[in-house]
Amino acid sequence: MGVVPGIEFNTFSIVGRCSRTGMLGIAITTSDITVGSRCPFVKPSVGAISTQASTDPGLGPFALRLLELGYSANGALEQLEASDPHIERRQLGLVDSNGNAAARTGSMNNDWAGHSTGPDYVAMGNGLVGERVVQAMSEAFLQSPELDLEERLTRSLEAGHRAGGEAQDSTPHHSAALLVYGSDTFSRVDLRVDEHPTPVAELRRLLDIFAPKIDYFSLRASDPEAAQAAKDSEL
Repeated sequence: MGVVPGIEFNTFSIVGRCSRTGMLGIAITTSDITVGSRCPFVKPSVGAISTQASTDPGLGPFALRLLELGYSANGALEQLEASDPHIERRQLGLVDSNGNAAARTGSMNNDWAGHSTGPDYVAMGNGLVGERVVQAMSEAFLQSPELDLEERLTRSLEAGHRAGGEAQDSTPHHSAALLVYGSDTFSRVDLRVDEHPTPVAELRRLLDIFAPKIDYFSLRASDPEAAQAAKDSEL
């Protein structure tokens, strides 16, 4: 698929791990459609990666396989660098199951582009108004470690949006996504917003609706009777 002339895509994301629970997840928004199907990849008890800028969705599963084989976040990133001839067009952020974080912003990313890493997180973006977007995301993620991971990630994305987000008014954000795994083989949260005028705000609206039901859906998989009894008690 060719690039639409005159269109530059801009993205920012937060990749995170909860040190209390081991949950792993990603929140992301971009000026193109379907970011949730192309950029965030998570495997429980293994790691999380966002692959963005000139996205190659194949790098996500490859990185998770490397992490599963025992590579650290830095080791997996080194393998991605060595295997990808277009690495300077990519932006990659990984967090492994031990909370090690690694990131790379290619030299051919749209300005402003960069990342911030620390224990349990990577905040990064390309085509942004400036470094303050990444700084705001990092600060928001670190402020409330007692909260559930999906809430911390969403607050971080909202902070990046308030800090200015994208650099180009002609390419507003069109999609956003939130993907979180706990210890189950299925996702704890998998929310996607596509072709929406305010995708970050819409992602928040969806999370606020879904959050009270997260434990119920998890329990329903392992113990349907207990889940139904809990639901009936609320009626």
